[in-house]
Amino acid sequence: MPWKETRPMNERIKFIAKYLEGIDSITSLCEEFEISRKTGYKWIKRFDDGGVLALETKSSAPNL
Repeated sequence: MPWKETRPMNERIKFIAKYLEGIDSITSLCEEFEISRKTGYKWIKRFDDGGVLALETKSSAPNL
């Protein structure tokens, strides 16, 4: 059976959906999604500031 392939945006949306359920702690959610707590909090802040569209991957290139 082939490995299941997912897109980063889909995983972020799933993470936020589970976070909004309020059942699991941030730590357990981050462990489940295999991300650091720093990344988990970053996604939550982005969602709070701009909704689902803010979860898109942003360029890390410097603005010139």
